[in-house]
Amino acid sequence: MKNNIINGHPKGLFLLFSIEMWERFSYYGMRALLVLYMIQHLSYSIQQSNNIYGLYTGFVYLTPLLGGYIADRFLGQRKCISIGAIIMFIGLMMLASDINWLFIPALTLMIIGNGFFKSNISTIVGMLYGDDKQKRDAGFTIFYMGINLGAFFSPLVCGTLAQFYGFKYGFMAAGFGILLGYITYKSGEKKLLGEHGLLPYKKQPCLISDQSDNKKNLTLREKRKIYSLFILMLFSIFFWICFEQAGCSFTLFAEYSTKRDFGNFVIPTGYFQSLNPLFIITIAPVISMLWSNLAKKGKEPASVSKFCIALSLISLSALIMSAAAYFAKTSPVSPIWLVFTYLCATLAELCLSPIGLSLVTKLAPVQFASLLMGTWFLSSFFGNLAAGIFAGFYNYLSHTIFFLILALSAFTIAVILFFLKPVLKLWMGKV
Repeated sequence: MKNNIINGHPKGLFLLFSIEMWERFSYYGMRALLVLYMIQHLSYSIQQSNNIYGLYTGFVYLTPLLGGYIADRFLGQRKCISIGAIIMFIGLMMLASDINWLFIPALTLMIIGNGFFKSNISTIVGMLYGDDKQKRDAGFTIFYMGINLGAFFSPLVCGTLAQFYGFKYGFMAAGFGILLGYITYKSGEKKLLGEHGLLPYKKQPCLISDQSDNKKNLTLREKRKIYSLFILMLFSIFFWICFEQAGCSFTLFAEYSTKRDFGNFVIPTGYFQSLNPLFIITIAPVISMLWSNLAKKGKEPASVSKFCIALSLISLSALIMSAAAYFAKTSPVSPIWLVFTYLCATLAELCLSPIGLSLVTKLAPVQFASLLMGTWFLSSFFGNLAAGIFAGFYNYLSHTIFFLILALSAFTIAVILFFLKPVLKLWMGKV
């Protein structure tokens, strides 16, 4: 066992880190090109393109519920990861073929493949640590860095290829990313993952004794904790509506309203989508230390307060975009506006996304932990859908008003949540 450990972490973690990095490289590289591809190559309207973008990114967060269920009941996580990677590769190669009628089938395959992949690789990360919760938290932090490394490099690579050689080469690079991840996975799977994730949940005899716990009735305290989770899920939908403008209205603003030429070099639009993961990689450790230092002093904000901060910051990011749009009426504006927008959005994300995942593990009754974790992602599903629908009005409204509506909506929701905070803190207990 010692030979399978590096710095206190299982070697399997670093295998999964690599796979997830390449899968996220694939996803974010393709996402950075999607709206512009529909407008410039397929001749879709801005409204159609943004609506399809919202449907695609929304269902990406819905199908993992089905993928997790299939893994638990029938196939096990390991087989599902392989199936998902292969399906996503096929979908991306269909996109790279430049055959227009394959566009919707390609997106459908990528949604299905993501469903098999996304939920199950995270589950195996947890399995590697057993009951060691402290090490598991650190392990997930390392794993999260893999996500953001892939997300950082992919728009740079895929965006450059798309700008100078054509969209199909950007999609091809994204496809080769997931293929490289799959090859890496298969080369180290048996040696580094052992028996983890091989069998579906119902075939693991060690878990049978836990089934009696699933039948107990929920106490009032447990029910209130679940209610508080659902309320926070509802409020986080409004966060994602603003945050997910990155792939639609923010991208359109970068393409058509931002000064991107510096001498003979034109900044590819996709580059701006690397700002969020870059800021996460550099700022997340600082935020983590900040929470730790405040906790030692007894001054760390409660989880609900962090949600309020997140909604306020995402409101500020939309307000910055509104101001940028006002100045862009006469001529394209400096890319610095987008830099500060993404900085505020990233700070907001760090106050909500990891906090939400942590809350689910703390508030969910043991017998419903997996179900509620899957349900938490429904807020991203609805948020992405609504983001795409709202972005469809980008060319029907003054851009200044468009972003101002987002800013005011998020801030209003933050104020409402602030006044609900005493009730939620009471229901959540000591969490």
